[in-house]
This record gives sequence, structure tokens and C-alpha cells, in this order.
Amino acid sequence: MAEAMVEAIGTAGAVLTTVCWLPQAIKIIRERDTRAISLSGTTLCVVGVLLWLVYGLALLDRPLIGSSLVTFAITSIILALKIRHG
Repeated sequence: MAEAMVEAIGTAGAVLTTVCWLPQAIKIIRERDTRAISLSGTTLCVVGVLLWLVYGLALLDRPLIGSSLVTFAITSIILALKIRHG
């Protein structure tokens, strides 16, 4: 597969998996209701995304770094709100 196509696929995947967290974060911020959110699942997700960020930095992979950084921020907010609101 052409390198540009591989880069486009990676970027599209990174954007989609990052944007998918926005509706959840917005809902939690608006409603302050986190009862349906799993603390252990969210914690594992935050740690996993942090590891992807470290991996992306090691490879100097811009789409992976960018998406991981934004996803880490969004999921960290969700985790903080879960801890705060129960």
C-alpha cells in the first residue's frame, strides 16, 4: 500500500478514536452524572492511552502522538469527573 494511503488511514483512525470520547465527556460535564461509567475501565483506558502516547513519542509518529495526547486529555477529564462525582 502506498505510504500516503497508510498515513491517511492512520490519521483517520486516530481522529475517529479521539473524537468518539467527546460526546461522553460533554455529557458528563453537563449532567455531572458518572454512575454509568466504570472507574476501573476508565482508569485502564487512561493508562493505555498514556502508553500509546509514550510509544508514539518513541517512534516520532505524529498522528499517534496527536491523537493520544488529545485522547489522554479527554479521558483524564472523564476519569477526574468520575472520581469527583462518584
